[in-house]
Amino acid sequence: MQHPDISQLLVANSHWSERIRRYCPDFFLKSAGTPQAPKILWIGCADSRVPESVITDSAPGDIFVHRNIANQLLENDDNAHSALAFAVSENIGVQHVVVVGHSICGAAQHAVQCAALGQDPPTVTALDRWLAPLTRLAGELDLPPDNDKAVEILVEENVRVQVENVHKALGGSPVWVHGLVYDLRDGCLRDLGITKEPFPR
Repeated sequence: MQHPDISQLLVANSHWSERIRRYCPDFFLKSAGTPQAPKILWIGCADSRVPESVITDSAPGDIFVHRNIANQLLENDDNAHSALAFAVSENIGVQHVVVVGHSICGAAQHAVQCAALGQDPPTVTALDRWLAPLTRLAGELDLPPDNDKAVEILVEENVRVQVENVHKALGGSPVWVHGLVYDLRDGCLRDLGITKEPFPR
């Protein structure tokens, strides 16, 4: 017996598919028959409130995506580095990587709270280990006592760090790297003005 939540998901998908075929009858045939060639790799947070295609009004095929908790590109994360390598390869050939943080980030809130204790980041669980770099970053910053402001600052600083990480990982790839923050309160993306230009050939 199918769970009602999954049934709702499948029904919504069916309605979406029908709507697309009504307005563009050959959309799916073209999508299936043409290699993907998005210009953008989106490295974003796994937060369910920040779906990249929805908030950028994009169609399937427009954005290559890698999402994880707190939009990080960590040195030992083969998953993220594989996505980056594949995105910039001849198979995909993206021209831009955007690292996108967001306001009211639960991971940033957790990191701020842990850093406030003045202790080393916990590493007991997988989530602890994943958030340890973010918690260390929070501890290195001179954050204000106001928790909301501290979280906003950490979100931006984390995007800056990840833009540097992506730029370093790209090596000599001719790809632009950008840092953005999405505000849950108004639905708008903000460019942090920290774009890294492609490496000279």
